[in-house]
Amino acid sequence: MQRIRVLVVDDHRIFAESLAAALAAEVDVDVAAAGSAPAALRTLERAAADGRRFDVLLADADLAAPLMAVPPQGPARDGVPREGPPRGHPLDGIALVSVLRNSHPYLRTVVLADRDDPRRAAAALLAGASGWVAKDSSLSRLLAVIRGVLREETHLPPALLTGVLRELTAARKHRSESERLVESLTPREREVLRCMVAGLGRKAVAERLFLSPHTVRTHMQNVLGKLGVHSTLAAVALARRAGVGPADLEPATAGPLTMP
Repeated sequence: MQRIRVLVVDDHRIFAESLAAALAAEVDVDVAAAGSAPAALRTLERAAADGRRFDVLLADADLAAPLMAVPPQGPARDGVPREGPPRGHPLDGIALVSVLRNSHPYLRTVVLADRDDPRRAAAALLAGASGWVAKDSSLSRLLAVIRGVLREETHLPPALLTGVLRELTAARKHRSESERLVESLTPREREVLRCMVAGLGRKAVAERLFLSPHTVRTHMQNVLGKLGVHSTLAAVALARRAGVGPADLEPATAGPLTMP
């Protein structure tokens, strides 16, 4: 009998342990529980290193853990919003799914939610989730979903289908529009945008691209104008919708100061 390895991630410890105990009663299920996103990632890494990878992860939609740091905005100056020092940013279950899609592509993920929400369910699917299940669902329903996603099935409550399809259609439209706007940027402006997505401020971008701070400020202003947004965070959000990834933050090779 091939056993299914399941990891439950929920910051409500009683719920996580209770669900894990219920699943463990199944003869073909091995289960573990984690109380935060960092704990889940550590558990997944250890399991992979030991050659005992998990098959399915059940993540609380409202999971909160300071896994990421993002630069909050400060007051605008010279037309470009400034960025302050990094601060902790909660990583919910949907964001965790997105992280795992890249770091553990073999893992099937299912989001557990307190309520049905078409917008968040669509976001979960776009992030890479294979299912969305209400926390008050029966154990038999949850087990059916777990076994289904391992067969490459996608599971949603029937009542959510229409709303999720509407959200996915809208998201596709927004992505197409975002891609069109990004394509209007020059190659140098796209480089600057990727640095912004990576969380770099004006000075760091200047050092990274061997440009003067004044030139970087001009490029940032042009990026915001062409994208039709008024802040760095809005530009980053649009870039992510268009599939623009962050700049590689490995040390750059030294070079001369250049003009655009």
